[in-house]
Amino acid sequence: MQSSSTRRRWFVYALGGGLGHLTRAVALARAAVRDQAEGKSHHRTEIVLLTNSPFAGFTPISQELGVHHQVVRLSHNLSRNETANRVVDLIRAERFDTLVIDTFPRGLGGELAPLLPNLRCRKVLVHRDLAPKYCSQFRLSHFLHHFDLVVVPGEPASFDDFPRAKRTAPWLIRDQHELLSPREARRLLNVRSDDRPVVAVIGSGRDEEIERMQCFASQLASEFASRAAVRFIAPGSGRRSDSRLPSRSNLTTDHLWPFFQSILGVSIIVGGGGYNCVHEARATRTRYIGLSWPRLYDRQRRRLQDSERAADFEQARHRVRTAIEAHPETLSFRSCNFDNGVHGAIRAIDAL
Repeated sequence: MQSSSTRRRWFVYALGGGLGHLTRAVALARAAVRDQAEGKSHHRTEIVLLTNSPFAGFTPISQELGVHHQVVRLSHNLSRNETANRVVDLIRAERFDTLVIDTFPRGLGGELAPLLPNLRCRKVLVHRDLAPKYCSQFRLSHFLHHFDLVVVPGEPASFDDFPRAKRTAPWLIRDQHELLSPREARRLLNVRSDDRPVVAVIGSGRDEEIERMQCFASQLASEFASRAAVRFIAPGSGRRSDSRLPSRSNLTTDHLWPFFQSILGVSIIVGGGGYNCVHEARATRTRYIGLSWPRLYDRQRRRLQDSERAADFEQARHRVRTAIEAHPETLSFRSCNFDNGVHGAIRAIDAL
């Protein structure tokens, strides 16, 4: 029997809406849980994951984290004050030894600022790139000293030179050996051919962005019907926005999350400039075409490289066509070798 001293309980704060914060938080928590299950850690990790993502109710988080977890879902329709009050109540009520804050050192609405100095636990900030105006306006650098560790997950950030900062590779929700083979991935995506190029259009973000990406996927499906299999990837069926999307008979939609497990079956990805999609494509050397969506905090245009960035849907369509026509035989299968940064982050947290 394990002694009680080997038990650890993490409170993972992943507010911010969308799917990015949630996926990154699940990637870290899932790895911590699996390390213990696979004998890599002597700690039994229990997770409390806090999210306000509108996708949270339609993604299989429980399957990812196992039985020793609790997912607290706040409605994304709450006001900022309502969200802040709920967060304060939860943190005061929960018992945990490690607090992991994704992206916002003072909390999404500043609610953590008065709490951090008095919390008697390990405090970890997951520090992603943020708009300089936001950092300056709220003097974020002053809050870093409340954290025992600042983890920088795979891309340059404003305070990555902080003395207690630890850089890791990008965080991914699957390790390399967990990815489906190209053939298995194509079957999951309902693609019968093993050599036909597959174009995955990612429907994530705001409702209007999802609808625009679905419309674009339908256009690609019509244009390349004889030359490629086009799939529209939506995180989960049952979202309220799904019912408002128009039916497109020429388009196959796969409700799949996490998409990363099937990426080796895909030849080209068309998505936004968000953290997860971009780093998943780079890790697996998958051709990526990204449209940078406007965000209050995240700088998607800065994340995308010139070779990945499309100015608009017409340029994205042209790049898809060029890739399919140029060397279609090179789009089917490829090898990859990547380091998943969540493991380095867990080692750094355990070393505190």
